Amino acid sequence: MGTGESSVSRRAVLGAAGAGLVVGGVAGAAGGYGAGSADSSSDDQTVPFRGDHQAGITTAAQDRLHFAAFDVVTDSRDELVDMLKRWTVAAERMTRGEETVEDGALGLGDYAPPADTGEALGLSPAHLTLTIGFGPGLFGPSASDPGRPDRFGIGARKPAALADLPAFAAEKIEPSRSFGDICIQACADDPQVAVHAVRNLARIGVGVVSVRWSQLGFGRTSSTTRGQDTPRNMFGFKDGTANVRAEDTAVLDEQVWVAEKDNPPAAQWMTGGTYLVARRIRMDIEPWDRANLKEQETIVGRTKGEGAPIGKESEFDEPDFNITSYGAPMIARTAHVRLAHPDQNNGAQILRRGYNFTDGSDGFGHLDAGLFFIAFNRDSFKQFVPMQHQLSRKDAMTEYLIPNASANFAVPPGVQDGEWWGQHLFS
Repeated sequence: MGTGESSVSRRAVLGAAGAGLVVGGVAGAAGGYGAGSADSSSDDQTVPFRGDHQAGITTAAQDRLHFAAFDVVTDSRDELVDMLKRWTVAAERMTRGEETVEDGALGLGDYAPPADTGEALGLSPAHLTLTIGFGPGLFGPSASDPGRPDRFGIGARKPAALADLPAFAAEKIEPSRSFGDICIQACADDPQVAVHAVRNLARIGVGVVSVRWSQLGFGRTSSTTRGQDTPRNMFGFKDGTANVRAEDTAVLDEQVWVAEKDNPPAAQWMTGGTYLVARRIRMDIEPWDRANLKEQETIVGRTKGEGAPIGKESEFDEPDFNITSYGAPMIARTAHVRLAHPDQNNGAQILRRGYNFTDGSDGFGHLDAGLFFIAFNRDSFKQFVPMQHQLSRKDAMTEYLIPNASANFAVPPGVQDGEWWGQHLFS
């Protein structure tokens, strides 16, 4: 739901977090579960940390998420750079299933605080990926904080497409869980592994960053490789059928990865990177559950069982928006499938990588549940924003969706051997 041809959220919640949440980004790699690979099996369950693109983008989507956004609370460029260097070391170790430092949980003596919190001891790497992004406010003034100074001398290096997202119809955005200077996306097949990564990098960042907001997610709501089955969301529909996949390399180059021509010389550190859109979309579960099957399928534009476009037989059949029944289009003009399709959005596509969430009830007996929407695209203002404007105004599904958090981050390319996160931005 929200954007990209599909629906919204699915199943049951993940583990608990520890102290302040922070984490570093992962550099994707070209093998195993890494960036661009369709292989979802790995003997050691390790996703390579370094490569041309960060992992956690085209990596085969894992089942669990811990996403966190942080405010940088120091004005010292040196302190921020030092933290990013330490994050890089710790993150790379954790993606290999190691402690943040050697013997960090038990080996520092009885009277020293452990350097690793220890809850991942004995667990596998669980295909952990860590993906870092930088928000508009890190570079100085932004829509959410127009008076902010350029504390770190990087204002001139701000990418052309990095800005806070505009307001959309039918949303109720809460600033306390929107925006942020840095984001971290931790994905893994084990929720404790993802939470451990965020928790420990948060400890490293104390005094430099503080948690602004965070979100736990379970049950991926899209597939990012052709080897993965299409999941179902909490509305009961298959989700992400038409998503961009890792194997679609030409589409990735056109729609996801930032090209050299997209930025002036000062912002070339973003070449090979991408932009991450994060949206917390609460689903109005109880009213949806009272809608009949025909109404639900009309809203989505797909059958609930097979996931086929209305008027077709199979999930991956291309929707035909010209088929009519008694003079009316079989796929309604307000159907999500129609309005999110590239043909309705000047050919724009996005790579979706969202998760379900369930955060208890709202105090009135209604589930606080839905989709934590994550998407990657080459330019959020040319791809996501026009698509979302159309969906928010015309999509019949909007009646059942309440977006209440929003953010846009610049995700740099992967780190090579000897590099640290953000090195090309700050060097």
